Order: sequence, then C-alpha cells, then structure tokens
Amino acid sequence: MSVRRLVVEADGGSRGNPGPAGYGALVRDALTGEVLAEVAESIGHATNNVAEYRGLIAGLSAAADIDPAARVEVRMDSKLVVEQMSGRWKIKHPDMIPLAARARELASGLGPVSYGWIPRNRNAHADRLANEAMDAAARGEHWTRKVEETPALAGPGQDEHGQDQAVLGETKQAGTAPWRPASSTPTTTLLLRHGETPLSAEKRFAGTGDVPLTTTGLAQARAAALALKDRGLDAIVTSPLSRCRDTAAEVAAVTGLDVRVEEGFRETDFGEWEGLTFQEASERWPAELKAWLADPAVAPPGGESFTRVSRRVRTALDKLKVRHRHRTVLVVSHVTPIKLLVRDALGAPLASLYRMRLDVASLSSVDWYDDGPASLLTFNDAHHLDR
Repeated sequence: MSVRRLVVEADGGSRGNPGPAGYGALVRDALTGEVLAEVAESIGHATNNVAEYRGLIAGLSAAADIDPAARVEVRMDSKLVVEQMSGRWKIKHPDMIPLAARARELASGLGPVSYGWIPRNRNAHADRLANEAMDAAARGEHWTRKVEETPALAGPGQDEHGQDQAVLGETKQAGTAPWRPASSTPTTTLLLRHGETPLSAEKRFAGTGDVPLTTTGLAQARAAALALKDRGLDAIVTSPLSRCRDTAAEVAAVTGLDVRVEEGFRETDFGEWEGLTFQEASERWPAELKAWLADPAVAPPGGESFTRVSRRVRTALDKLKVRHRHRTVLVVSHVTPIKLLVRDALGAPLASLYRMRLDVASLSSVDWYDDGPASLLTFNDAHHLDR
C-alpha cells in the first residue's frame, strides 16, 4: 500500500512583535491539492516566532489526525523555523526550545517529515488564517477555527443548462466564534456569468470547449457592461475561455479597465461529455455518470473532477484577495466556479448548490473580509437583461 502524502502550510505573526498574535495552518492532499483541514487561533500577546511555531505545531497535529502514517512536507515562509526544524540552525531563544521540542515530538509520530521555505505570496492561505487570528487577538478575543473536509453523500442536482453538479465534501466547523459584524474594509467580488452560447441555449455540457457567444449572448454581455459601468470597479479578472473573455471585453470597453486572465476561474473539463445533453451522457456512460454524481473526486471520461475544480477556484480566490485587497473586482466566470464561490462565502451545506439557479449573464456579489466573515450581497441578478 502506498504511503499517503500530505502538505502542511503554516504561518503566524503578531501586531508589534511582540503584540496581539495568532497562527493559521492548513493540510492539503499532496497529489490533488485539496484542502483537508484548516486550523487557526488567536494566542494573546506573543512574538512572531512563537506564533509561527504554534502554527507549525497546529499543522502537524492536524496532519496526524488525518493520517499518522503520512509522509508530510511542511511549507512555511519563516526561514527561522524551517532552518531550525531542519537542524541547520541552533535554537537558542528559551521561548523557542519547548515549542521546537513539541513540533519534533509530533513529527516523530508521523511518517517522514521535510521542511521547505516558500515566499509569502505562496503562503497566502495560511497567512490569511493567521491574520484573522491576529485581528481577533487585537480585539481581545480568544478565537479559534477548526475545519475538516469530509466526503459527503448527496443526490444529483441539475443546473439550468443540463449540467449535473457534483461538489465538494461538506465542511464541518468546531470551535469558531459566533457570528459578528465584520470590522474591516472588504474585498468585493462581482461575479458575472458569461452570456449565452449555443451549448447553454440547448442545455448541453459546456466545459473547456471554446464555444463562442451567440448574438443574444453578446447583447447580454453589453447589457451587463452598462449595468457595471458605474459600480466602481477597480479590476476585471476573467476565465481564459473565449465566452468569458468576450463578455469581459464588453465591460472593459465601458470602464476603460484592463482584463486579467485567471486560469483558476475556468469551467470544469467535462471530457467526453462536452457538448452532450445529460440524457445523452447517461445513455452512453451510465456507470461513469453514476460514479461521477456520487463522488466529487471522480472525473468524467477524459475530464476533470470537481475536487480538482474546487482546489483551483479556491487558489484563484486567494490570489485575487492578495492582489486586489480591499478593492472591487469583477470576476467573469462560469456556473461551477461561481456556485463554489457563493457556497464558500455562505459556509452553506452541500444541498444549497442544488437550489441555486444561475442564469447566463447574471450578476452575483460577495464581500470577503480580512477578519473572517463573508457576505453574499446579491445572487443571480439579471434585471439588466430586461432593459
């Protein structure tokens, strides 16, 4: 039996060094990149290094909970912790010695553990969790977060153009603080689905095939652009597929903004099912379709699993929030990525995706706050198409 490989990403910091401090860590599957667990905590008054070690300890502990025999790769942007845990630098500070000992104790109970330095911009997810914890510490709150991704059993749900949506395992949270009003300026995403295409008009699987907008779809894109003209956009990000790029180009024409392509926001690759109706796919690949609907890690023949889609969409969102922090960004994308973003914002159960209708050229909007909460402001707004 092959040994499971996990990646731990961890970070910690303080406001003032020492000051209000917190840490964040996550565990990924090394092969798929799927986030399997998140942990974060405010730890009162401490130094950056103490918080970083606390993040490492929490990440190793979460990895042990998932699979104590796993081979683990630790990635941190703290050169100090990486070099000390690798044995290349001595640990002299008395505050660090017991923390390093605890980290080594946890590592000894796992399979082989390696440590590697990464630049801060590649540690954005753990950095975001640590900042949420530091914000809570600065408010004098004891705040913790623990999230574990587990597979869920759910029946099929079909969207408005015939694509049955298989989705991520349901998120379970424990130890989180009760909801509170956000205390920072949000990063706002306006989520625009592209205009009509020949495949969406006929309710067919529309994935990575580069189908164009119809004449109606182009008119819808122009109507959406006029609705967005005075929304105070700071940036436009789009899926690389032409139906989204052409929709984004209409918005760029009225706002004067440049368009940035983000691969992570493209639609699912449906492989051999591309261009088929759901009925046609079920007749030709009944067993494969059944397995795909039952397990988000299963891909269509020659295609892409929803587990993989979720990973890249979350990565794309993290990149956006770092690059455009506290600004208003238009994201031109597709059914699956937009629904996943909305579901993440709400922290909603899986069944909520099967109750979402997302029309072509519709607008949704989400505020993402640095201190944790997100707010869904609008969903599937298509009133601009009636003008």
